[in-house]
Amino acid sequence: MTEQDYIKTRIDDQITWYSNKATTNKLLNHWTKGLIIVFSATIPLVAGLEFCSEVKNITLGILGSLIAILSGLSGLLKFQEKWTEYRTTSETLKHEKILFQTKTGPYSEDQEPFKLLVTRTENLVSKEHSAWSQYINKQI
Repeated sequence: MTEQDYIKTRIDDQITWYSNKATTNKLLNHWTKGLIIVFSATIPLVAGLEFCSEVKNITLGILGSLIAILSGLSGLLKFQEKWTEYRTTSETLKHEKILFQTKTGPYSEDQEPFKLLVTRTENLVSKEHSAWSQYINKQI
């Protein structure tokens, strides 16, 4: 495999994957936290309104349940943690790619910079996969 093939099929693909996952988890994190804030702020408003107590109680119950569900999902699915981990991995891969292409940092003195790039990149991706595997096994 050539350097360009490796960069295109492995590094660039991984950068795209981690960046997309980071963006998705950021959006999910912001939506769940935003809805929790809106629903929490709505409870005192509804409680203070004068209208049918049966409807009011149902509305308050629904709002409270939605807050509990969103909080639980946010904690269980760890949107914020995944967002930061995926973004960090994506940015680190970009950094490695730039260092390699400019032959700077650890690649400036190495006799075989391509092998070093592959080793460092695969270690980074492997570390991320190991962290994911440990997280999944902890859930079981």
